[in-house]
Amino acid sequence: MRETPATQPVLPTLPILRLAQLREIEQSQRHAQPSLMERAGAAAAELALRLLAGAALPPLIVVGPGNNGGDALVVARRLQQQVLQPVVVFAGRVDQLPPAARAAQDAWIHAGGTLHAEIPAQAYGLAIDGLFGIGLGEQRRPLEGHYAVLVAQLNALKTPSCPLLALDIPSGLDSETGCVLGSAVRATHTVTFIALKPGLLTLDGPDHCGAISVHDLGLEIAAADGRSIGPALFSAQLTPRLNNSHKGSYGSAGIIGGAAGMAGAALLAGRAALKLGAGRVYVGLLDKLAVDTTQPELMLRPADEIFALADSLAVGPGLGQSADALELLRRAIAGDLPLLLDADALNLLAAHPVLGGNLSRRNAPTLLTPHPAEAARLLGSDVAAVQADRIAAALTLAQRFKAATLLKGCGSIVALPDGRWFINTTGNPGLASAGSGDVLSGLAVALLAQGWPAEQALLAAVHVHGAAADACVARGD
Repeated sequence: MRETPATQPVLPTLPILRLAQLREIEQSQRHAQPSLMERAGAAAAELALRLLAGAALPPLIVVGPGNNGGDALVVARRLQQQVLQPVVVFAGRVDQLPPAARAAQDAWIHAGGTLHAEIPAQAYGLAIDGLFGIGLGEQRRPLEGHYAVLVAQLNALKTPSCPLLALDIPSGLDSETGCVLGSAVRATHTVTFIALKPGLLTLDGPDHCGAISVHDLGLEIAAADGRSIGPALFSAQLTPRLNNSHKGSYGSAGIIGGAAGMAGAALLAGRAALKLGAGRVYVGLLDKLAVDTTQPELMLRPADEIFALADSLAVGPGLGQSADALELLRRAIAGDLPLLLDADALNLLAAHPVLGGNLSRRNAPTLLTPHPAEAARLLGSDVAAVQADRIAAALTLAQRFKAATLLKGCGSIVALPDGRWFINTTGNPGLASAGSGDVLSGLAVALLAQGWPAEQALLAAVHVHGAAADACVARGD
């Protein structure tokens, strides 16, 4: 049975490398045998053969003017060795190829291969994108002219009977940021080499990469500042509950928010905190509400009473930006409870810089969970600038406020003050709805109440939040 296009898979925790680290590794391996190009081509050819299983039509391979094109030429040669006849289109000049790619081109010609200047008008069993790899992001130049035409032609070929396989990263996608550089290949599968790249997992990346497979080419990654989020990062906290325990054993989570007309946000956070195991959940509302009839075990209190009742605090869901809201935020920052700030708490923080200084001097754990617009306000920037480099924005916030920071969005980023960062791979567009961020706040504050360290609480909350959404899709909910 042929493999079919897949949605972005849930990946285990794996290293993610930025360009500088990748270039260092490539430089250190320049004399390795077999070469990285040969190893990459072999790995890609293996996947290509699986995608071609049972296909009667030939594969198309589009070769670019750099080393990504060299990888593609190795794939062509290896497919030809399997008695396939790939159609190879070369978009470049032979005399301008880098040395390794030129050697791959010579080997292809020596093996009897030919090069086409344009994509022949025929049907194919597989299309392979070997136009541009990670180097395009270094130059930040958009695809245009003949290359943009080739990208459009590759995308037009993609059908259930003709998967589209990208080598390393879909051409036109910035490997650093996930931004589309003018236009980009929309692959059904991406085979990436050495390690994951940020652009595969965040912003536009998941809409262009399809199913990702990672091939380390036999290299061991000694250290990486970035990793994908998986249960291994917080599994040490997942211990069975003792039979001899009670609600007081699992902490009291406090949520402050719910101004007039926005009580629902605080209640959603409270319900999520209950479902993730907090022993007690106190919801401090600025509005007046006697009971949550859906979740009557939530204990609703005036907002200013929560400080004396809770073991951890989430401030912001439905908070508003009134004078009362500002005073509650001041008290929370001045206190010594583990603290999560979201929504209007972040907007108030951006509007009152003195609070930011106080926040950065807290001794207790602090979590920030902004979406891009809130992050932009905190940074004195704009949404476009935040989205242009989501990792940098998240790290700046984490270091400025000395807080574990979650920048929400497609491929949510968790950044820590020590410079480490993570990208979440769970979730789907079903989360693009009102209230989903409030639920995430409730999940995180519940884990804080149960004594989880801030880093693990935030990593687990974002991962479980997305996994729950994926489970809903899988059930057809």
